[in-house]
Amino acid sequence: MPVRLYAHLTWTTLRRLPLLNPDVARFLERFLRQEATRHGSRVLELGIVSNHVHVVLQLPPVIDIPRLVQGLKGASARIANRDGLMPRARLRWADGYDLRSVSVRQLDDARRYVRTQAEHHPDLAIGPSGPHGAERPLQGT
Repeated sequence: MPVRLYAHLTWTTLRRLPLLNPDVARFLERFLRQEATRHGSRVLELGIVSNHVHVVLQLPPVIDIPRLVQGLKGASARIANRDGLMPRARLRWADGYDLRSVSVRQLDDARRYVRTQAEHHPDLAIGPSGPHGAERPLQGT
């Protein structure tokens, strides 16, 4: 029987500041998928609002979670700042993260929840109802 491990990972910007704009969100969508793959994981769904990120991941049977999260958070901030995606303030993530296992039965609900973050937090949406311009919903795989 194959091992199927799924997790819902969440982290916030420093002091929950609304630092994430459409350009950063598009960068994170590409980068987080690539970085997860580098660690043997796969992003199934992304939800990004102006002050936090949700990711549903499929994990390999053996994984170094702190190293994965360091790659997702640390490298994304370093590259976003290096490449000038943050015109007014540097991208900084708060310490810590929340990682919860997701059962196969919960997977569809977790993906739907993550995919609809802009609806859950309309005041934080990266779009017309939020503080940062035109909305471009992020797509799961």
